[in-house]
Formats: sequence, C-alpha cells, structure tokens
Amino acid sequence: MPTPQNPRPAPRPENPQSADASPAITRAFALLSKGWNGPILMALAKGPADVAQIRERIPDVSNRMLSRRLQELTAVDLVTQETWPGLPSRPRYALSPHGKALLIPLAVLFLWAEDHLPAIDSPASDRPAAPRHSR
Repeated sequence: MPTPQNPRPAPRPENPQSADASPAITRAFALLSKGWNGPILMALAKGPADVAQIRERIPDVSNRMLSRRLQELTAVDLVTQETWPGLPSRPRYALSPHGKALLIPLAVLFLWAEDHLPAIDSPASDRPAAPRHSR
C-alpha cells in the first residue's frame, strides 16, 4: 500500500481569520467542482471498491471519466490504489486518511446544500431557497 506523500496536514497560522484563506478555499472548490469528484469520494466512503463496484455506485459515469478522476484523486492523495492479486489483477481504490478527513466537511456541505439550495430541476432553482428547518 502506498504511503501518503504528506502524512501530516500543512501548518496553519495561529489566527486563521487573519490569514488569506482564499488560495486554500479556491483549491478545495477547484478540486470538488471537477465533475464526478464528489460522487466518487462519496462512493468510496461506503468502502474500498474496484472500478466495477464504483460504477455500480455511480452508474452515470463513463469508464474513461472514472479512470481519469481516480488518477487525479490518487495524485492528490485523497484516494489510494492497491492492486489485488489474481488474473486479471484488479486495482482496488479506497479513501486515504486525507480523503477520510474530507468526509466531515463534505457531509456539512451536503447538509447545507440540502437546506439552502434548490434541486437543479426545481422551479425555484433560479433563486436562493429558504431553509427548510433549522438543525
């Protein structure tokens, strides 16, 4: 199993509000806004899987796109790839420790979106939605 390139998070300033957070948040949203990255991460949150199992969890993604996104997510150490023995050998993917750490903010973002953003096909999708309830 590969070892993470950056096993520890980058050091943070003492007062994060005084630091310019825009580069970090820009990188995070650039990663998450790439098509299929969010669904792939959420599919792997259910447990390690090979490509066929991931496709079962995300039926609309093409093989080519899934392969490309898995390579990218592996390159930024959010996903690990392990090749299982057998003929043919099949790579198996799992969330890395960094990928698992991303699940908490993703869950919070999911809850926020459920409460504040209308569904894409909703008639209200062109205007901000009112919160359905408070948590």
